[in-house]
Amino acid sequence: MNTYKLIVTGRVQKVGYRRFVIEMAETLGYRGYVKNTTDGNVEVVINASYEEDLEFFISKLYDGSMFSHVEDVTCQKIDSCIFRSFEKRS
Repeated sequence: MNTYKLIVTGRVQKVGYRRFVIEMAETLGYRGYVKNTTDGNVEVVINASYEEDLEFFISKLYDGSMFSHVEDVTCQKIDSCIFRSFEKRS
């Protein structure tokens, strides 16, 4: 199991984007967390077994919530962390 940190840029704060990510992640069975960053972006950390899973998840991040506008999603493999669920962090 690999762990990835995704940074989502664009209009992604105060538009229901974290709620969208939580609902999507829970529906797809992903584990990790989502949080706002101080620079106006959103950070998403997930566990993914297969690159196809990660690519699908990233494609969904671009869809976003109704009022969001995602400009970019960057992805970085990080040290492995194991999560029990998907949660919102502050």
